[in-house]
Amino acid sequence: MDDISLIIKARDMLKDITPLKTNCGLTCSAACCQSPDDEEETLGMSLFPGEETLYRKKFSWYQVHKGPSENILTCEGSCPRDDRPLACRIFPLTPYEKNGKLYIKMDKRASTMCPLYASGKRGLQPIFVDTVKEAMELLWQSEKMREHIYMISRQIDEFDIL
Repeated sequence: MDDISLIIKARDMLKDITPLKTNCGLTCSAACCQSPDDEEETLGMSLFPGEETLYRKKFSWYQVHKGPSENILTCEGSCPRDDRPLACRIFPLTPYEKNGKLYIKMDKRASTMCPLYASGKRGLQPIFVDTVKEAMELLWQSEKMREHIYMISRQIDEFDIL
């Protein structure tokens, strides 16, 4: 299976599964979907390798910013659920690589904006946590995806020491 097929399958797995049984965006006024106040700063969701090809159509709600090591998708605060990137679908969880193994953990970068962070994985629907794990294990089959997860993991490590 090629990388884009893996991404599409992982996104489909998470299409209707969310961190809570209710809309978690109501607990924080969709903080993870807000644009930064600082126009110099580009906050958004990291796209997995090849995922940007799913955004070649021109929608009014997003922009893809090319960074040195990854593409970042930003939006205007709301978007069609079916078009959300994989990073949005797994938030506030993240894949994490340590010593060549894949783990699923709370994303420390979410700690400043997501009220679910304090409860940890036990505060999330078990089916959500399990499905994120399955989706990331699917991606883990690809060397390019493993490299991306490694890069995400090092960003999280760096965030942890700030």
